[in-house]
Amino acid sequence: MNLKSQYASITMTQDIFHSSLPLHLESGEILPEFDLGYTTYGQLNADKSNVIWVIHALTGDSNAQEWWNGLIGEDKFFDPSNHFIICANLLGSCYGSTQPFSENPITGKPYYYKFPQMTTRDLAQGLERLRIHLKIEYIHSLIGGSLGGQVGLEWAYLLENKLKNAIILASTAKTKPWVIGFNETQRMAIESDCTWGEFHERAGQKGLETARAIAMLTYRHPLDLETKQSDQSNKLDDFRAASYLRYQGQKLAKRFNALSYWTLSKTMDCHDLGRNRGGSEEALSKILANVLAIGVNSDLLFLPSESQFISQHVSRGTYKEISSNAGHDAFLIEFEQLSYILKSFYLQQKN
Repeated sequence: MNLKSQYASITMTQDIFHSSLPLHLESGEILPEFDLGYTTYGQLNADKSNVIWVIHALTGDSNAQEWWNGLIGEDKFFDPSNHFIICANLLGSCYGSTQPFSENPITGKPYYYKFPQMTTRDLAQGLERLRIHLKIEYIHSLIGGSLGGQVGLEWAYLLENKLKNAIILASTAKTKPWVIGFNETQRMAIESDCTWGEFHERAGQKGLETARAIAMLTYRHPLDLETKQSDQSNKLDDFRAASYLRYQGQKLAKRFNALSYWTLSKTMDCHDLGRNRGGSEEALSKILANVLAIGVNSDLLFLPSESQFISQHVSRGTYKEISSNAGHDAFLIEFEQLSYILKSFYLQQKN
């Protein structure tokens, strides 16, 4: 499939890459074959040096210009007029890539609850297959936040000198117990749904609504909710904060499925760049690219200190911080700050 359209005079292509070769996973399981849905914006330049590879977060998709429209698009920092921008839907996600509702070619039936466990290293290997398929020998910059940043670190390690810059936002070299704990409470919410365990695409959807509401409390900061969701002091019920969280849960459940959410949250839990590589510090030191680690001062999920750790232990690291009351999600919101940080980072390389 190859769909092309014009978005504000910029070429956008959506396609699906099919790999018929098995993917050997860290768990010891094998994915016999797989699909990756991906979107590209713009065109490769003559020397193929303008590739920007975007890696989405937990519930994102390959349409990076839609969910990161303050950073990607015409006259934005990453402009398809100048850059060839790629974003692929990660394995396990439900926007065109192989996921729990995909057919297992061995059984001829959907995987459902037998979908193999995925790690961020496995997801990076999937992206590497796509890179080779597209005959892209060199990536100027990869950029990803949260889960996307974790996958980005794994891929930066694998790419070695095929990558110039890795921009890792609000992420970590190894998932901490704090994050695993929040993810587990979300999976417990999904488990409590009486439809969980059934074999259809709506299974666990009410539980997913609750899981998303829990997640939103980790994505935002108390000051952000105080500013945007406060009520009059004489109110006894129907609080704005409660309505906001219910709305966010329902909104996600309309576009995502509980099994993909379960799968990718487990992927986040087991992220460890240093696994079988001598630990995080040793693994980070082997990344050859320039690394810009960006933290958020109000992030309660992936603390700024974790981004600082990344910058301190790679060979060529820089740390910058977004100042915002928005919490973890600031990397998806604070476009002016992010653009300024990126501009400074690239100018520093020229000097």
